[in-house]
Amino acid sequence: MTTPTTTPEQLTADNGLTAAEVQQRIEAGQTNRAPTPRGRSTLDILRANIFTVFNAILATAVVIVLLVGQWQDAVFGIVLIVNTLIGTIAEIRAKRVLADVAILDAPSARVTRGGDTYDIAAKDIVLGDLVHLSLGDQIPVDGIVRQVGGISIDESILTGESDPQKKAVGDSVMSGTSVIAGSALIQATAVGPDSYANTLGAQVKSYRKVHSELADGIDYILTRLSWVIVPLALLVMWAQLRTHGGIDGALESGRWKVAVVLGVAAVVGMIPQGLVLLTSMNFAVAGAKLARRGAIIQELPAVEVLARVDTLCLDKTGTLTTGNMAVRRIDAATPLSSEEEAALAALCCDRANATAAAIDDYLAVGRGGEMRTPEAEVSPFNSSRKYGTARIGSTLYALGAPDVLLRDDEVEAAREIAAEGLRVVAFAAGTSEHDLTSRALVVIGEELRSDASETFDYLHEQGIRLLVISGDHAATAGAVAGQVGIAGGNPRVGDARELPSEPAALVDRLEGVDVLGRVTPEQKRDIVLALKSREHVVGMTGDGVNDALALKEADLGIAMDNGARATKAVARLVLLSGKFSVLPHVLAEGRRVMANMERVSVLFLTKTMYAILLAVATSGLAFMYPFLPRHLTIIGSLSIGIPAFALAIAPNTRRYREGFLKRVLRVAVPAGIVIALAVLLVQGLAISGIFRFTIEQSQAATTLTALIIALTLLANFSQPLMRDGKPTWRAGLLASMIGIVLAIVAIPPLRRFAALELPTPAGWALILGVGVLGAAIVWRLSHRTRVRNGEDAHTIE
Repeated sequence: MTTPTTTPEQLTADNGLTAAEVQQRIEAGQTNRAPTPRGRSTLDILRANIFTVFNAILATAVVIVLLVGQWQDAVFGIVLIVNTLIGTIAEIRAKRVLADVAILDAPSARVTRGGDTYDIAAKDIVLGDLVHLSLGDQIPVDGIVRQVGGISIDESILTGESDPQKKAVGDSVMSGTSVIAGSALIQATAVGPDSYANTLGAQVKSYRKVHSELADGIDYILTRLSWVIVPLALLVMWAQLRTHGGIDGALESGRWKVAVVLGVAAVVGMIPQGLVLLTSMNFAVAGAKLARRGAIIQELPAVEVLARVDTLCLDKTGTLTTGNMAVRRIDAATPLSSEEEAALAALCCDRANATAAAIDDYLAVGRGGEMRTPEAEVSPFNSSRKYGTARIGSTLYALGAPDVLLRDDEVEAAREIAAEGLRVVAFAAGTSEHDLTSRALVVIGEELRSDASETFDYLHEQGIRLLVISGDHAATAGAVAGQVGIAGGNPRVGDARELPSEPAALVDRLEGVDVLGRVTPEQKRDIVLALKSREHVVGMTGDGVNDALALKEADLGIAMDNGARATKAVARLVLLSGKFSVLPHVLAEGRRVMANMERVSVLFLTKTMYAILLAVATSGLAFMYPFLPRHLTIIGSLSIGIPAFALAIAPNTRRYREGFLKRVLRVAVPAGIVIALAVLLVQGLAISGIFRFTIEQSQAATTLTALIIALTLLANFSQPLMRDGKPTWRAGLLASMIGIVLAIVAIPPLRRFAALELPTPAGWALILGVGVLGAAIVWRLSHRTRVRNGEDAHTIE
């Protein structure tokens, strides 16, 4: 339960709330407790991975085979269990890494109640509480300043504005922001879900499934298959009953069980069950690799998305920069003397604000440790006079605003530097405050991420457009973007306050800029949506609550390690290391997954294609279905499943190309037709008066024929088999699969398990003749398509 926020006029800063007033507000629900975005629950993840069309079909098939057939024909059910475990474990692991996310990071707060001061949990603050703020605190509630001690607030996490905001009595402060200088006493005006940070967070709480072309393509195939599997299975069973003496005869003889098992075989053959498993496994492997590099994928299919991203939107503060201030240089006509450095150190050693901390850090690096300074009489920085002083002996040193300490001509130089988006502090010396002379200009800027420039150059080379959208001043954002190499160091800069609101006009305007300043959180979201409306695949990086709306709407949201927890909760990818240098690895993993899965998908869907055709053809021709379930398991395992696992995780640098499913079907459909025709031809001749095969010999002949052609297809999509005149590991993989086939044929126990009865010499001639002819056709077809798709030795290791 929540109530409207209290206006400033209703609040008074006295001794704080009484115990009775606190209790009254708790009962009214006016506390700082608020629901936080947590993505999918563990139950949701389990439900999504268990209750799928794929699992339902396979589970039903396993039960039927175990009831009426032999257990050897039900081994395909292992895929169901493994697939479910991989997807579930990987997603729960990612959830636990980023568990217990919340919008605010402040775990405790200091409040005054009834004249006494207490430390309490931030969630226990109530409306109207007096809250003490000091350096380094994150503000846990929205409030009004009642007492002030030179406080400055960093509001970049909410607004994107990097410049500290000084606050006076009566000014407002927002939850989620941080105190970087001074102290204050505020009175809570909005708590819990009514605070600004939680209001933004409420807009990003709902879960949105990531769009994966790979996963969506497979789901599309499975959905279409689900429409025909049951009718086809019934059709095959009815046809098999006819071939076993009709319905009455089959029921009387018990041969109906064989008909049911053959119907299940047709169903199992149609489902590319290993493809679903392999996709989950490949995403999990990629996620594990990236986790070791400090990048957590919160939802496995997101690993492919960066491979498809063509536009990457970047926040500035905390993303291009670390969020810290750093001294870029000290401009002085002559190097500072040791006494001057000591005076500068004395003025900054209190680290009372971001500027002082940056200078103190700079001096500490330069002096290699602690500096021994002469006795200095220090007058700290004062906001009313805009500088601080330190006297050493007869010399007075001052550090502060250039327009106060410098002459007009010297101020102009400082303004030119400030126009580059940098902060300038003047350091002067003299005998008194009235005869100060400029000694140096200390130039301070946001600390750039050390790996940003190199990473952005790489992304640009890969054809990804970079667009900076910042809440900061346009000139400042543009200067930082130029320093990290956006648009070759000369970005086109615009002001978001001049942007049109209509999506089409907005996209047109975005084409002419590389950097936008003064962007509101809502505008960031609108920019992402506008780009997506033009079929762009959009990535978004950010660290603040102000970025959360855009991160949620982006195809791939990337949160930084120093980001707000709400931002991490909605991001698909979290850079725990805070290093952009991870992004090329994410891109490489996405490309590897997409390129390799395209290759192996051809193998799986070829099997689906010929299984469907055989189901229809054998039903129409009143032929016995040519395979038992175990035969399909052998064909699928040796020509597809086992080698596909190795091929799927191999290196592949081919760039992403749209149209994954079309390219796969362009090979799988004709190859499936060839195998189906070859099997039907062998089966037809095997049961004809020419060869007179037994049923078992006929099934062995069709199985071996299908294996010859399927292994040929595998050989083509395992290229390169040779490199520099030597066999590659891929050649060894192919040889191993062929060796296993020969072992099954040659070793009696394995042959009996596989239900393969060796044909006559004439039968072998039939198998080899049809098999080699089909293999030649499939080789030519698949090789031409693979080359057209741009797969060569330069992209595949």
